[in-house]
Amino acid sequence: MKNLENAKHVNHQPKRRRFIVSTLSAGFAVAVYPLYAQSITNSDKAGGIKSEQGNSESLLHDSGISVIKLFLCGDVMTGRGIDQILPHPGNPTLYEGYMKSAAGYVELAEQANGPIPRPVDFSYIWGDALAELKLRKPDLRIINLETAVTGSNDVQEKAVNYRMNPDNIPCITAANIHCCALANNHILDWGYSGLAETLDTLKKAGIKTTGAGMNIQEAQAPAIMPVSGKGRVLVFSFGSETSGVPWSWAATAGKPGVNFLPDFSVKTIRDIRHYISGLKRTGDVVIASIHWGGNWGYEVPREQQEFAYWLIDDAGVDIIHGHSSHHAKGIEVYQGKLILYGCGDFLNDYEGISGHEAYRGDLSLMYFASVEPADGKLIKLDMVPMQTRRFRLNHASRSDALWLKDVLNREGRKFKTEVELVADTLILRWTD
Repeated sequence: MKNLENAKHVNHQPKRRRFIVSTLSAGFAVAVYPLYAQSITNSDKAGGIKSEQGNSESLLHDSGISVIKLFLCGDVMTGRGIDQILPHPGNPTLYEGYMKSAAGYVELAEQANGPIPRPVDFSYIWGDALAELKLRKPDLRIINLETAVTGSNDVQEKAVNYRMNPDNIPCITAANIHCCALANNHILDWGYSGLAETLDTLKKAGIKTTGAGMNIQEAQAPAIMPVSGKGRVLVFSFGSETSGVPWSWAATAGKPGVNFLPDFSVKTIRDIRHYISGLKRTGDVVIASIHWGGNWGYEVPREQQEFAYWLIDDAGVDIIHGHSSHHAKGIEVYQGKLILYGCGDFLNDYEGISGHEAYRGDLSLMYFASVEPADGKLIKLDMVPMQTRRFRLNHASRSDALWLKDVLNREGRKFKTEVELVADTLILRWTD
């Protein structure tokens, strides 16, 4: 473990190795080559095994080593406009300077891309994503739910307030979501009563939550999810002021709120390490789901990158699930561990809103990560490009998928990652 007292002087550059060697249960070793999606070809000197893309996962599985497969995505914002097209639209009243009724966001979307049938069924918003989830069969499905699920009228003084009628919670269960990270800048948009109803609604729906609670103990507690025959996944959710989470929303021993990330300091890392170490068992995969940074822009601040490194090196985190940016950001694999600095919005009601078109906020990604529970290292990351039209997720066109590929390659260059488009899937390549 690194000495955190000397953290400012630590060189956190990843150790670069051409090959990772995994010793399989049969008693022999196979070399895995991350730069080429960990495929093994006849030309490799790793035993001369020929196989196709993604082969590393099947090799480990065939050799008796379990693989945990995860679905991750960015912000799921089913309040406001989306709530209005669902079977049980809530109170549409808004207190925004721009819009006074949530129905106005539906009108903007229809002006941009055509009429939306109303009401839609609960599965409608997921569109083509449902087929991808069925095809890829992730063990767990984890989202950042960025809306209050409440009928509360306790509106908080802020520019934008999101809420979804609790009777529309089947739109989340329609995708069989297992866990919602809640430490974000919209979960308390409708006050403590709104938070309490959100937590109660999700609990009754059988969805685990983390990152918000009626006190700090509840807000800090991870969602702990056993995966049959493979181990456990622990999800910790954190909300940073850099994403717009107010300091006043921080949960305390006697006050509801979010698991607030006060800064990216050594002390904060120590506190997180202490909490995780008391819960993590051998073979557990730990995810830090962090709402951080602004909505637009590709830059990854150095303090975020170093904080991600420290979480991996010193706090026992295996995956950084970053979100808040409205578009996908660069991806890094550090010490074999996945860092998603910004997943981008996944579902929202921004359709038809002008501004920031260069970032293509209509495009999103489904992230399918396969990790080895023994050490939490990434085996494979596939990403499926999607586009939102009429508040529904659709497969992106090939030209849009190629646009995303170019963005991820440009932003991943500094992290020594790149992606390749194979059929309709973006596949991550990396050196480690």
